[in-house]
Amino acid sequence: MAELLAQKGEEVPLTLGREGAGRLYYRIGLEYAPSDLTLVPEDRGFVVQRVYEAVDASDDVRRDDAGVWHIKAGALVRVRLTLVAEARRNYVALVDPLPAGLEPVNLSLIGSRPGGGSSTSGSRWARTWYDHVNARDERVEVFARRLSAQVYSYSYTAEASTIGTFTAAPARAEEMYQPETFGRGKSETVIVE
Repeated sequence: MAELLAQKGEEVPLTLGREGAGRLYYRIGLEYAPSDLTLVPEDRGFVVQRVYEAVDASDDVRRDDAGVWHIKAGALVRVRLTLVAEARRNYVALVDPLPAGLEPVNLSLIGSRPGGGSSTSGSRWARTWYDHVNARDERVEVFARRLSAQVYSYSYTAEASTIGTFTAAPARAEEMYQPETFGRGKSETVIVE
């Protein structure tokens, strides 16, 4: 990556070839990680925002003047995501990486703690804008086949399970088959105390 960055503005040659008869199938990809964990929002077709809210007691979650989130250990947190699609989009993935101190709560499981659901509409029978949701240990993924140009909201519940200071990577959205159309929120600091 250092060699590519040193080429600033210059084209870097890439040669693909085959020897002998037959077809050549290829995929070119580049994986990298930013050197600074503080990322600013970026809008390349989507605007994405995330807010943490208290579920049980209003003082369980607060944001200080520096923008740092403070969450009481053991508290339930409603994570509210806002996605703005600036034009009609197809096959959209909205992904929210959780900071290490939070874990998603599956409220449909017997024995899970009550308090706040992941429904984003006024009625539980109303059609949702998304088609599928994956709640994993470290992230929540929301998928939609088609979105028109408008503002969408999705919320889910997480529990502050581990005390410490954590970085919340930005929530992001992209058109899965046109990844040049994407957007991300900003990275934030979360303190579970």
